[in-house]
Amino acid sequence: MTSFSWVGSEDDFVDRPSILQLKHIVVGRYGGNSTAGQSKNEDGCLIWLSREEDWELAVVLDAHYSAESADAVLELFGQEETAIRRILGLPASDEAFTGLERKILNMFQSDEFLVACRKVKGETACLIAARKGAYVWWLSVGDCLLYLFHSELVRMGQYQLNQRQFYEWIGQVNTFAQELPCYTVGRRELRKGENRLFLTTDGLVECPGAPYSDPASIDQSFQRGVPAADAVHSMLETIQQHGVRDSATIITWDIKVTRDAVLPSDLGKK
Repeated sequence: MTSFSWVGSEDDFVDRPSILQLKHIVVGRYGGNSTAGQSKNEDGCLIWLSREEDWELAVVLDAHYSAESADAVLELFGQEETAIRRILGLPASDEAFTGLERKILNMFQSDEFLVACRKVKGETACLIAARKGAYVWWLSVGDCLLYLFHSELVRMGQYQLNQRQFYEWIGQVNTFAQELPCYTVGRRELRKGENRLFLTTDGLVECPGAPYSDPASIDQSFQRGVPAADAVHSMLETIQQHGVRDSATIITWDIKVTRDAVLPSDLGKK
């Protein structure tokens, strides 16, 4: 498989932590605890990767009021899969990311999609991340989270790539229908060695007792030698035991970079 998509209205995973392995990518889904009042799941996610594993694209969605807005975004991506795969297959990372950003913004601002959004119930946060070569690109609307874990960055206390933004959505209330659409985009170089990308909806970090509100606690869950699938499953079990009501969706994978990353010019000269 080189593609996967899901929305919580298909299978809610309430009271049932679920782990899916898609090649080197791990997907974790938990719909929340029924004993805390949860009865539905309005998250969604999408994963595409190349057969050569030289790029990946991941999307997590956190809707409210209903899952219709998440479903609308997934349907839009499904319509454009061939075009997006062609863009990500371009030789240079800069060429691919520039084209991807332009393509996705055009998709979200198309008249057809804006009309469809006015007909759905509710709205969704949306986080899109793509890795190609030694770089990651992201576009974020709303309050989903993207982390990059690497030992050099951890020593500097750096974990999170995007900043959560509240009152920002796609759907019936739609940032792309405003006079000036608001969203966050970014690019980051991966460091030499082992890098881990980690996308999640906010159910993981807003759990009672806050076991994962500190990014360091997420990083520490991936102990040396523990398979990523086991680490994610343990995290979902932890929030289940803490009585979480909100759903949580996680996508994570590792990338090994062999080339040197940027370092200061005076390193080793003092």
